[in-house]
Amino acid sequence: MLDPTITFELQELESAAELVYRVMPPTPLYAWPKLKRRTGCSVRVKHENHTPTGAFKVRGGIVYLDRLCRSLPNVAGVITATRGNHGQSIAFAAARAGIPATIYVPAGNSPDQNSAIAGFGAKLVEFGRDFDEARHEAFRVSGAEDLHFVPSFHRDLIAGVASYALELFRGGGELDAVYVGVGMGSGVCGLIAVRDLLGLKTEIIGVGPVKRRRYALSFAAGRPVMFPSAHTFADGLATREPNAQAIATICRGVARWVQVSEDEIAEAMRIYFDDTHQIAEGAAGAPLAALLQDGQRMKNKNVALVLSGGNIERARYLQVLKGETPAYFGDAVLTSGSYQAAGSDRQWAWHHWPSVPHQRPRLILRCHRLAAR
Repeated sequence: MLDPTITFELQELESAAELVYRVMPPTPLYAWPKLKRRTGCSVRVKHENHTPTGAFKVRGGIVYLDRLCRSLPNVAGVITATRGNHGQSIAFAAARAGIPATIYVPAGNSPDQNSAIAGFGAKLVEFGRDFDEARHEAFRVSGAEDLHFVPSFHRDLIAGVASYALELFRGGGELDAVYVGVGMGSGVCGLIAVRDLLGLKTEIIGVGPVKRRRYALSFAAGRPVMFPSAHTFADGLATREPNAQAIATICRGVARWVQVSEDEIAEAMRIYFDDTHQIAEGAAGAPLAALLQDGQRMKNKNVALVLSGGNIERARYLQVLKGETPAYFGDAVLTSGSYQAAGSDRQWAWHHWPSVPHQRPRLILRCHRLAAR
């Protein structure tokens, strides 16, 4: 039976960090004056958008694949499911290890993420309406084809991503709080582990979208709570099924939870660009959105934000910069100039996107019906 929480010894995390640094340098930790003026507190940003895959998860992939190759030197290949950053991580690390990788993504996934995954040499397979359906199929295929299934939450992944927490806590001075977006939970669990091992009192504040409440509900209940919808344009935070070990660790180590709206996430992404000239994907904008929501509560305090990644396709990012909020309609994402529906309906929607603006509401209604059936 699995332990209810994830724990480490400091030496293990330092050894994992050394392994990460053979592949990439530590990422920057910057204090941005314009963010300080805007928020009323001292803000340090951990720039995990400056990794070889543009997101923090590559750290976990490096450690996971290294340990896998040591324990199973004849492994035939690896398989996993993703909305993007986890898949890039495993594709990148598998390529370095010389192991074939198969990555499942849901229908209508980000074309930018898909091409990046394929660019690292992985086989990309599109399946299901959302991440969880893709994950279940990838697990089934792993058994049928004798491939090693890489979960999105695992102790070895946490050991790798905890290296950013070591950098943050050792380089960020005395911090009152760290805001972190929570997807499957490896990043926040790494922060909790390092904070506790270093004996610090920093509050860790979990952040998630209002539209994807399963971790907020689980945190409140103290146990995993399923939520039927994971529809948010912040792809890295979009899952329906919480992990029991992650929830146990979060309930033990997170001080509180903040839920942010889609509009607040989009505004935070614009602020990052205006105040730091950094590109933040939706999941990375969520922690700043939460800090802005907290307002006076954090005035004059020392705060860190985890900018977890910068992987967002150009069309959606341009939409954000124009002051809009990318819409997520059921299993379909409306972006400027195209409508991507789930499954076989996506091709239909692409070819039938009207050139005349006043005709587009009819197509959106049709796609609503297609996604709902």
